[in-house]
Amino acid sequence: MPNKSPSRKRNQPAMSPLLRALTFSRAAHEPVTQAMLLQCYTALDAFTRGHGSRDLFMTLGRHFLVSEELCRLGLEPEGLEYVESAHAAMVQLDAAEHQAGGWNVGEDDYLRLCAALSILDTQLSAASLEMIARAEARMVEGLLRAGQRQAVAEAPTTVC
Repeated sequence: MPNKSPSRKRNQPAMSPLLRALTFSRAAHEPVTQAMLLQCYTALDAFTRGHGSRDLFMTLGRHFLVSEELCRLGLEPEGLEYVESAHAAMVQLDAAEHQAGGWNVGEDDYLRLCAALSILDTQLSAASLEMIARAEARMVEGLLRAGQRQAVAEAPTTVC
């Protein structure tokens, strides 16, 4: 009887070598983080001028959710209060759009959004791309869980 050794599956890394190199490279870090901040400040400027849009709203909100996750991962944890305040300002901005039909941010909300963006700027300067990706993944998981809870809450119940 021939003796066969069991074949071993080679574990594939979760990332390609190029993506892994870029993730840990500081040279790739600055363009990514600067693009994120540019998106945020562009959205905020558009809202202050009354030229916002749903896409800009979603972009800014998504970056605040990433900032919230970065706080929970230990980057500027004392900034969580400012980020949560920015979420409240975003809720008010959305409500104002539904009522008045325009994207206008008030002065108080503007200051709250600026404070949260300052926290995000500090976080992005200190975070690795891996940590940012982890925060984004946690943000998506949280949104999926919230969507599932909402779907369950809205599902009709049948009584037998």
